[in-house]
Amino acid sequence: MTERITDEPLSRRTLAGLAAAAGLSLPVISACGDDSADDASGSGEIRTGDIAVGGGAVYADQDVVVTQPTEGTFKAFDATCTHQGCQVGDVSEGTIHCPCHNSRFSIEDGSPQSGPAKSSLKEVAITVSGDKIELA
Repeated sequence: MTERITDEPLSRRTLAGLAAAAGLSLPVISACGDDSADDASGSGEIRTGDIAVGGGAVYADQDVVVTQPTEGTFKAFDATCTHQGCQVGDVSEGTIHCPCHNSRFSIEDGSPQSGPAKSSLKEVAITVSGDKIELA
């Protein structure tokens, strides 16, 4: 048998598969991402004032990342990285960042900017009414 040695960490899927094959169970581990962007009131509402111009926020519970590329223009994308399915973790320096393998996506159109991801994040339809952003 050939032993594979690598510096790359095992993915959650690989680890779960290995554990299942060995007859073990693992505790449920949530996807990568920061839940701190979720509405502090617990209502799940997304507010325009929570989204910085040139930035954005990840709403883990809704599996969406909302951005504001230019003042008053809001975009939303599926928060699942197109590389290996991790949840994106944050928005900074004009890109949406996936912490698993360092893919970065444009806050304007979700297109890959760097890292191993080759496909764009899927755009999610939203409506903006007053200071509320709702998933359509």
